[in-house]
Amino acid sequence: MAHHASLQFAASLASSMEILVFLAGPVLLGLLSVIALPGFLAMSLPWPAALGIVSAQALLTCLPAWLLRKRLLPASIAAWLRQLPLPRRLRWQADIAVAGLLMLPLGLAYAVSAAIWLLQPPPWLRPIAAPGMAATVAAWLLAWLLTTLIVAQHLRAPRPASRARPPTMTAYVPRLPRWRTAFLWRQLFWLPFWRNENVVGRQQSILLAGAGASMLAWLLHAPLVPAPLLGLLASASLVIVTDRGDKAVREQIGLLSPSLNAWPLAGKALTRLACAASLLPAFAVLLGAGVLLYCIDPAALQRRVTSVYAVTASAALLAIVGLPRLTARGRVALVVFSILALSAIGSELWN
Repeated sequence: MAHHASLQFAASLASSMEILVFLAGPVLLGLLSVIALPGFLAMSLPWPAALGIVSAQALLTCLPAWLLRKRLLPASIAAWLRQLPLPRRLRWQADIAVAGLLMLPLGLAYAVSAAIWLLQPPPWLRPIAAPGMAATVAAWLLAWLLTTLIVAQHLRAPRPASRARPPTMTAYVPRLPRWRTAFLWRQLFWLPFWRNENVVGRQQSILLAGAGASMLAWLLHAPLVPAPLLGLLASASLVIVTDRGDKAVREQIGLLSPSLNAWPLAGKALTRLACAASLLPAFAVLLGAGVLLYCIDPAALQRRVTSVYAVTASAALLAIVGLPRLTARGRVALVVFSILALSAIGSELWN
């Protein structure tokens, strides 16, 4: 079942990968070549720093398993498996095999990256090539172990809910909310994203924090990181947080449509508010960036570039939210072209 789910996921990414490879092929090849670099760099550092690098690499490697855990093992299937009389040893073997489905492709990527570095090693790599390979293999095996634990944890039975207190007998006084549409948006769109196993709320919070941090680092000229890379991260974060938020809202609208159509209320105003709310995180980051730019050094800015960047970013975000009928391939193209256009404009900000 996990193999079938991984094939479905690969098929859903096929159109996206075609566009990404066409537009950012050299960037993807560069990222592939540096996957094994942290393990080699760790061996040239003191052991506390080396241990931290290897651990961070293992955590990043098992991140796909955490993101795909619901697709690999849906909640309904997990509840069914808990009822089967399977030995503990067989369960662990299955968990290790499921984790291997994700770790083997990443292991091939590690092997290709390590081969690139070993075929043309820089001078600093030659004396530590063997320990570096050992550290890379150790990080990969540690990621496999962590992925196995993630799968096993997802199979555990949920904790029993705490007993609710008996309701007190009080007179019921119906009260209509002052802002009815805003109240319904909070109840039907905001709260469900934070309940049970829904990760949309946490996902958007992490993306928003990443967008704000990358924008801040870019505008403050963070050391050791090239400014074009920070600009790319900031632009990509703005677009991705809007894209993921709009997708989550559209899925929630699809779930609520049968009920909304039967209720005696104006559903269009509610859905428009929900779609508009997915724009707020990115526009908040843009507004904060504008305030920061004019506070730090307004004279050093290219005023025209800031205006063009703000207008282009606003148009791209509005297009992502305002064009729901785009095909999957068209949406990916819009997202990628928006990121590239904003990165190109942002590279001229401090020139």
